[in-house]
Amino acid sequence: MADMSKPLLIKRYASRRLYNTETSDYVTLEDIAGFIRSGREVQIVDLKSGDDLTRQYLLQIIAEHESKGESVLPLAVLTDLVRSYTTQAQSVVPQFLAMSFDMLRDGQSKALESFANPMAAMPGYDAMRAQQQAFFKAMTGGIISPSGPAREDEKASASELDDIRAQLADLQAKLGQINK
Repeated sequence: MADMSKPLLIKRYASRRLYNTETSDYVTLEDIAGFIRSGREVQIVDLKSGDDLTRQYLLQIIAEHESKGESVLPLAVLTDLVRSYTTQAQSVVPQFLAMSFDMLRDGQSKALESFANPMAAMPGYDAMRAQQQAFFKAMTGGIISPSGPAREDEKASASELDDIRAQLADLQAKLGQINK
């Protein structure tokens, strides 16, 4: 099982082949791009010298995608990046880019959260959800928990659950009499 908390170590051999140390097989740049897209950090090191080559390979992945017509970076941004290497702005650009991408990631995650549960904004949603969870727990006898952990304010009190269980027992008894 892969340890997702530490970077995936990729070793580059003298033959320039890239070796995944977790799966013991060779990988391509596209494989590495896939690891990164899935949220995995990678570290690429030269086997012989021990030099960290991660930046070089990440730039190569970006260059290949840009050359295939999958343009993400506008020409003006690329031009400004080239200029930043020869100006005093060089010290500010990396921090600015890092903060910009952090803001982009935060905005994307907030947008995804709102798309994941559009009902959450509906008035009375929390009360309805609490009732559904109490009903589900009563129906299953607490053996199976409803999806997701319930917050303290959503948990039904023991007496409410006992009432629901009593009502269910009455309904079962009535159904039993009807079937006889």
